Amino acid sequence: MDARMSHGVFRGLVIAFLLLCAGLLGYLVWSNYTERYIVTEEEDGSAITRLISARMSGTSQLKVAELSGTVQANAEDVRGFGLLKSNQIVKMPYSVGYYVDLSRIGPDDLEWVEDSRTLIVNAPDISVEKANVDESRRSLVRTDGLIVTRQAAEQLSQRTSAGAQNKVAREAQSPQRMAQARELGKSVVARTMRLPLETLGYGDARVVVTYPIERTAQARDAVDVSRRPEDVLRDRQKAR
Repeated sequence: MDARMSHGVFRGLVIAFLLLCAGLLGYLVWSNYTERYIVTEEEDGSAITRLISARMSGTSQLKVAELSGTVQANAEDVRGFGLLKSNQIVKMPYSVGYYVDLSRIGPDDLEWVEDSRTLIVNAPDISVEKANVDESRRSLVRTDGLIVTRQAAEQLSQRTSAGAQNKVAREAQSPQRMAQARELGKSVVARTMRLPLETLGYGDARVVVTYPIERTAQARDAVDVSRRPEDVLRDRQKAR
């Protein structure tokens, strides 16, 4: 009897837990839908500009470079069996950030070469953020067409926006731009890693930053990696 009761209590707890999870999931889905698609109004029914939500979160991403400039996008819309044609050309500024995730650099990614007093930092590759196209600062908006309906205008706006985003994203991730970002990233990461070296009395040490695409077997064999930074710190503390 006690076993049956215990089994019944266990089933009840499991069912309650599943119902709680289902309720929480439903709340999160509804909350997300409300935040994104439901118009927030005042008591009198009027809608005003306001912050719907705000979240503050920490990050270990170190910004090492930024690509910015002006992008031009054009789009075409055809309606009315081909009789109503319209097009739009837009120019607006953009920016794209390049980052290195410092949280992915652990003790095994730091190598110390005593003879040359060199710290080798095996950093993760550069990550590229989503292109930020600032449509609020458009410098040119030219729309042509005999009759441009409201639906056509909305489609043109969406297509020029999407076209600008795609164009900037392709440029930001091109081999040339990635090479430039990696080179700039080496300088920024090296400056960051040099701070603890100066604290330890190794201000004259050299910092070499590498990325995964550079860490080939041939390249690693060319460097004599003998000691890790924590070993140097341990020996230095013993010598005091």
